[in-house]
Amino acid sequence: MHEKAESALPVRYADIAAAADKLKGISHRTPSLTSTTVDARVGGCVFFKCENFQRMGAFKFRGAYNALANLSPAQKRTGVVAFSSGNHAQAVALAGKLLGVKAVIVMPDDAPAVKLDATRGYGAEVVIYNRATQNREQLAQDLADKRGLTVIPPFDHPHVIAGQGTAAKELIEDVGPLDYLLVPCGGGGLISGSAIAANYLSPGIQVIGVEPAAGDDVTRSFHTKVLQSVHNPDTIADGARTSSAGELTFPLILHHVHDMLTVTDEELARSMFYLWERMKMLVEPTGALGAAALLEGKLKLDGKRAGVIISGGNVDLKFVASLMAD
Repeated sequence: MHEKAESALPVRYADIAAAADKLKGISHRTPSLTSTTVDARVGGCVFFKCENFQRMGAFKFRGAYNALANLSPAQKRTGVVAFSSGNHAQAVALAGKLLGVKAVIVMPDDAPAVKLDATRGYGAEVVIYNRATQNREQLAQDLADKRGLTVIPPFDHPHVIAGQGTAAKELIEDVGPLDYLLVPCGGGGLISGSAIAANYLSPGIQVIGVEPAAGDDVTRSFHTKVLQSVHNPDTIADGARTSSAGELTFPLILHHVHDMLTVTDEELARSMFYLWERMKMLVEPTGALGAAALLEGKLKLDGKRAGVIISGGNVDLKFVASLMAD
């Protein structure tokens, strides 16, 4: 990595360290769990960073809180607007509640009920839209213009990216250097921040993003070096239904990430249930993406050490029951 190129990027390790200071005593330092059964199955030593135990049930709290904590006093007084299928929505709602900032959240009408209910439960105003006929970014911008709100996007924001990177920072601080880090990937906020932290703290590590096969826009973008998109990907990984990486996250991914992998919905569901049954961890489909790549043999460890970020545990149990019935 060239120092000149590094300095031109929108987020650096110093930003992640600053975010960690903001989050100290606010976010949970989630556990890093191991399983001898998993190690035997994949032929290596695996450490799961369990962000399903984070406040509001996902890593998204880190970025949302960091973004809101860095607002100016005037911005905090007028409030924020965010758009999300669920976890970023809950994260901004909770961060707003903790910081006394009014939050308006644009959510699709097909978002998991558990995420809609939790977002409202944290005190946010929810504005519903139809993802087939309406553009969520435009709707959020219209609300921002009308009400004087600050837009907090789900991934393409420097303070959001820096906050997400604190998950990988904690993992490596807790378990030591790693050979691999597998990270779920939607719009690229988590993998961007995680890759920055991992490369800084564990030189020589291979950072690998994992997407659902039906929403492989970042994987195609990574391999072609040209930003690709996908429209409303049909996948059970609702947190990875983003259309493309962002203007900030894409160059960070190209600079810091070493490879991208995909898993099918069938592989993802199988891995999610395995984590439930063998490790007793309630993990949502998107949260199991990184684990699925290992459990389904997409990467051979050959005795090496791998970190896996479990990104969330906000499961729509009615939906999962329908998967079990299939």
